[in-house]
Amino acid sequence: MQKTEIRPLGPHEWAVQVTEGQDTTSHLVTVPARLIDDLIDNTGIVDVDEERLVRESFTFLLEREPPGAIKREFDLDEISGYFPEYVGEMRDVLGG
Repeated sequence: MQKTEIRPLGPHEWAVQVTEGQDTTSHLVTVPARLIDDLIDNTGIVDVDEERLVRESFTFLLEREPPGAIKREFDLDEISGYFPEYVGEMRDVLGG
């Protein structure tokens, strides 16, 4: 069973720990303003809860790869470079 812990570090920066069995990975994640803009543009989404976005982004990633394959430090908008469906799925999750 996986456990994901998220805590704020500063403006738009989050620490994420994923524990699966005996293994734990740590990640430093930044939420760039341009991603927030992409999620809000032309949608019914008015505001984005960054902690929820980080949590949903890790759920998205962990459905596609093991925790050890996730970069240790990255901006969330990098995810769409690997998974083009990311922004659309985040819009669906956050808007619904």
